[in-house]
Amino acid sequence: MPRKAAARGEGEAIFSRFLLAGALPVETDILQPAETLLDLYGEDIRARAYVTSDPLRGEQMLRPDFTVPVVQMHMAQGAEPARYTYFGEVFRRQEHRGARASEYFQVGYELFARDDIPAADAEVFALFAEILAPLGLRAATGDMGLLLAAVNALETSEARKARLHHHIWRPRRFRALLDQYSGRTKPTDARKRMLHGLAATPVERLLWEAGTAVGLRSDEEVAARVRHLVEEADTPPIPAVQAEILDELIGLRDTAPAALSRLEDLSVDMPGLFPAVERMSLRLDALVAHGIDVDRLDFEASFGRTTLEYYDGFVFGFYAEGRPDLPPVATGGRYDAMTSRLGLGQSIPAVGGIIRPGVLAELKEAGEWR
Repeated sequence: MPRKAAARGEGEAIFSRFLLAGALPVETDILQPAETLLDLYGEDIRARAYVTSDPLRGEQMLRPDFTVPVVQMHMAQGAEPARYTYFGEVFRRQEHRGARASEYFQVGYELFARDDIPAADAEVFALFAEILAPLGLRAATGDMGLLLAAVNALETSEARKARLHHHIWRPRRFRALLDQYSGRTKPTDARKRMLHGLAATPVERLLWEAGTAVGLRSDEEVAARVRHLVEEADTPPIPAVQAEILDELIGLRDTAPAALSRLEDLSVDMPGLFPAVERMSLRLDALVAHGIDVDRLDFEASFGRTTLEYYDGFVFGFYAEGRPDLPPVATGGRYDAMTSRLGLGQSIPAVGGIIRPGVLAELKEAGEWR
């Protein structure tokens, strides 16, 4: 298959570049344990993973990406700081004929270092930008840490914050919850009557009146849900000014310096944003030190919301603007929280990304390599 051979050649060349940047080569098994890993991926990848059952090892899946198993490996035995690179195939089920390939190459670079987070972000982005410079791609950046910080800063219950956190990667559901919690969406009369009835009647009586239980939920789970609904109805709405700040943050798109200026203004009214905004400022300084023209660098505060759910900080992507039929040539970002989840109590800041050599080879074949 000529196209696959071309993709392999591009991947091997990029792999060599990552080795020159000081990364250690690593390999991961193609067959991965599914139980732990599936919880770390977004809904899109979970829905498209190839999952099978092994009589001895339990539920297994074909490797849908490299980052998660590399993090597992590092947290089990890695030194600090560490740079890794890998090259191989990943597998994701497709739903329609003519869609993207179900198996394709990824070549990646991961950096684990706790001393200077903005510098590490800049190192990874600048390395990718240098490798991909001949393609003249559009680079987009974002920061999931800003959205997470904004949710944490809201004056509302911890239960509401937890639900908003959970749905940050599901924009429609997040919007519906924000409208509900801020009072912009009013409950229906039927819901008001239901909530009044729940609040006026002890939970034990409600369960007794319901009769024989139907379904999988226990009485304790039903009771907890009833109490949650009553508490939620009594929780004051999120202040309008905070909901408006979150709205503006979600829609913020500009050059990186202009976006930073607006974010500094927003952090005056929502001080909880300030640490994330300060990290962005330091990151831009570090990018300038690497020779990146940040005045021409796009920033989208919502960039990354529909990709992998383990990103919780700086995110980036490189795109061929004239080829909307193609997936991103490269994507990456910071995933500090995942190292804690896989590290059994230990954690280390980490950032990395992948390049799709098959997309790169297709662009070269089409004569779009400068």
